[in-house]
Amino acid sequence: MAIEFRGYRPDDLPTLKHIMVEAFEGVSIDQGIELEFGPINNHDWRWRKARHLDDDVARDRDGIIVAVDGDQILGFVSTWLDREAGLGHIPNISIVPEARGHGLGRQLLHLALQRFRDAGLTHAKIETLAQNQIGNHLYQAVGFRPVAQQVHFVAEL
Repeated sequence: MAIEFRGYRPDDLPTLKHIMVEAFEGVSIDQGIELEFGPINNHDWRWRKARHLDDDVARDRDGIIVAVDGDQILGFVSTWLDREAGLGHIPNISIVPEARGHGLGRQLLHLALQRFRDAGLTHAKIETLAQNQIGNHLYQAVGFRPVAQQVHFVAEL
């Protein structure tokens, strides 16, 4: 593989959404909600999760780093800067199955962290679910430390 990293392009959006939904199978709050309540408002968890990327693009399209091998998108990381708080946020990172386990996630995280450093930020934040064993291992290996655990509740109205 000849992996290169580039900025987000609007025509990337459908592919990135597909990659993200596939990567979050089994580790998505939206999927957990659907397992408990079924589809909501005629939308499944994949539709809800894909919308998170719309939010990432709206918040900071320049903060999305895309990994490519030629014309094939292999994955991405989304970021946004909170300069006032000195904190960089990583809402989503996703890799295609065939590129997992080769250090691409680590490379994308390092690029995200460098973006934060270049912006003068002092800390970075990423969140994951307890059942995301791969993410929990990777994030700690890159230097993140767990600081809190959270439980998500949903109620029918």
